[in-house]
Amino acid sequence: MSVNDKVEFVLQSSSIKLLIIAQYFPPDVGGATTRVSNIVKGLKDRCKIVVITAYPHYPHGEIPQKYKGKIVVPEKEGKIKIYRVWIPPLPHNSIVNRIILHLSFILSALCPLFFIRDFDVVWAANPNLFSFFPAMVYGFFYQKPIIRNVDDLWPEVFYELGLVESKLIRRVLDFIARLSYSVPEAITPISNGYKQWIIDKYNIDKEKIHVIEVGVDNVQPLIYKGSDKNQFTVMYSGALGLGYDFNIIIKAANLLKSQKDIVFIIRGRGEKAEKLRKKIEELNLDNVVLNTSFLPEKELFTLLRSANIFVLPMIAGNFIDKGLPTKIFEYQSYGKPIICISKGEPARYIRKTNSGIVVESDDEKSLAEAVMKVYDDKEYSYRLGSNGWKYVLNNLTTKKIGSRFLRIIIPAICNNK
Repeated sequence: MSVNDKVEFVLQSSSIKLLIIAQYFPPDVGGATTRVSNIVKGLKDRCKIVVITAYPHYPHGEIPQKYKGKIVVPEKEGKIKIYRVWIPPLPHNSIVNRIILHLSFILSALCPLFFIRDFDVVWAANPNLFSFFPAMVYGFFYQKPIIRNVDDLWPEVFYELGLVESKLIRRVLDFIARLSYSVPEAITPISNGYKQWIIDKYNIDKEKIHVIEVGVDNVQPLIYKGSDKNQFTVMYSGALGLGYDFNIIIKAANLLKSQKDIVFIIRGRGEKAEKLRKKIEELNLDNVVLNTSFLPEKELFTLLRSANIFVLPMIAGNFIDKGLPTKIFEYQSYGKPIICISKGEPARYIRKTNSGIVVESDDEKSLAEAVMKVYDDKEYSYRLGSNGWKYVLNNLTTKKIGSRFLRIIIPAICNNK
């Protein structure tokens, strides 16, 4: 039987068994969680899925009582079998804590090794780089192919943020990264920018790299306007982390504070929250709202739908700007225009989908002007939002993403037989 015949045979069957290694999985929140959760939703009717994940812990570090004192807790959610494994109760509020959590998960993810025997392929989903190690153990132990996910360019992001300066440590990390790209049967980055970097730096065959963007689970019905409260809302919603430049939002809000009906909302949790709060107080900005509370799904839906504009303020950086954050697709699913501060992949994506305004410089005047352009032209605003909404609906639903992912899984399985 030829490889193509094998692919078609497996594609028509429902016997595909997928093992996923993911530290972050619902009810945890964040981009990595959304990525793996939506892949699962897109594949659950076509595959038998087992997930090895940590106890719920992100971002607060609070472990639910029912998991305390246990190493492995098997669960089942619908058709999905889940093994939740131990992780220390640490918040994600520092680099040190994150490293401890990642290293802990590498070890605890191996605890179900002898319980999980029946699978065809293992996907190292998250966290980047770290999840590859337990996936490699499972793959080698059971002689199964490995697929390696790429949500961020690690260790390059560490270098860009100044977290690793030693040349020796960089050489070691580069070697590990090269190994993590060379061993897997396939690689699934979220953007073409990531794909090209992996090819150029690590000399990986482009045929094994398949770009799979983050799927969208719930595309909202398209509506014409945002807030009904005589208020024009410019919103950022997501992690308040190191990859985003919130200062430009604060400075633009300061320029527009005479526009009493324009309000900036920055919502989320992360390392930058306290600095943001102090900056807002320092400038005495009553047109900026910082919301760091955890919102239930329905309340978050209502808040996001009230926005008139979403803003994506990527930090100026080569590696960070090569990715496509999960929130960009979520923003589009609400049918609202996006102001994107980027010179990289997010900027190219916004231009490609004609779903917003790209601000290439970190100049707050340019951001303020972009806000006013959308503010002054409702038809233009609707057109941009509609374009993004249609693109997501036609290309990036969980079902469509799942089908594309399936086309990567099956050859990996067949090549291993």
